[in-house]
Amino acid sequence: MLLPPPSLGPDGLSPDTVPDPALDDDRLGAARAALAQGRRQPVRSLLAHTGDDWDRRAHRIAVLALDPCAAARADEWLLAEPGSADAAALLALARVRRALRGEEDPDAARAACLASAEAAPADPTPWLGLLQLERTGGARAVRIFEEIRARHPDHHHAHHLMVALLADRRADGGPDPLHEVYDFAAWAAEQAPADSPLAILPVVAHAERYRVLAGHGFAPADPAASGHWREGRAPDVMKAAFDWWLEWEHDDHPRRLVDLNFLAHAKVCEGRGAEAAALFQRIGRHLTRRPWSYPDRDPAEAFRAARAGALRTGRSARWPGGG
Repeated sequence: MLLPPPSLGPDGLSPDTVPDPALDDDRLGAARAALAQGRRQPVRSLLAHTGDDWDRRAHRIAVLALDPCAAARADEWLLAEPGSADAAALLALARVRRALRGEEDPDAARAACLASAEAAPADPTPWLGLLQLERTGGARAVRIFEEIRARHPDHHHAHHLMVALLADRRADGGPDPLHEVYDFAAWAAEQAPADSPLAILPVVAHAERYRVLAGHGFAPADPAASGHWREGRAPDVMKAAFDWWLEWEHDDHPRRLVDLNFLAHAKVCEGRGAEAAALFQRIGRHLTRRPWSYPDRDPAEAFRAARAGALRTGRSARWPGGG
């Protein structure tokens, strides 16, 4: 068993561990700090080195765009370098975040996304911003999603967004084990390459649908008390996803920790603590807000409680990657 360093608490986490959207990307964290201080060169260098790794680019720009000053910094950058596609993409996603917070007209954010898309036609990132502005999984969202897939068929963030949008549809109709979100997730997982983390998408679909059902009173507020992960096709989905993870050899995907959090959450809710323990060991301190906040919970508290219970269950098990 891996023992926590002495500097950490009894649960193996520091007391101030909270969700950090940068995950384990230290270069992104440094660039984010520089942006907050008004220094754009580290951001410029980061995005230049990211190149056309579209999943990493989307992840990095989306995190940088969360900074309250990101739109102003990107405006300054564009004034200094009018042709910068990186500055335009950062401005677009920063304005999207402002629009989602009610601080900006969504139409202005859409215009910024379209300007960014014109500046870099091959980049799916501006289209991701447009998808973030959608509130339903209707025809317009599907068209935007197809624009993203035309540029990067396995775009990780876009697939997660579509799952969340589809999960919300017909939310007032009660539980539906044949809901379309499951079919979409299964289709996406099947059409992706064998080593794609989209293999986890059916697990994400179950969590997003639970969020909607619990929010409308059709499922318990405590996800572990729900049969949602133990009924119908769910057990087969969870087993397939966990088995895929055990064989996955590409541990450098920029958003892999998002998937591991969804999978650990599912294993806890399924009551499979030893399997969850293996995932928590890989996750370490990199918890994510989603799905631990579902339906209306403090994500850090929910993560800590689930992790502690899983590690107790799995203490005597041999964990993949453990000691």
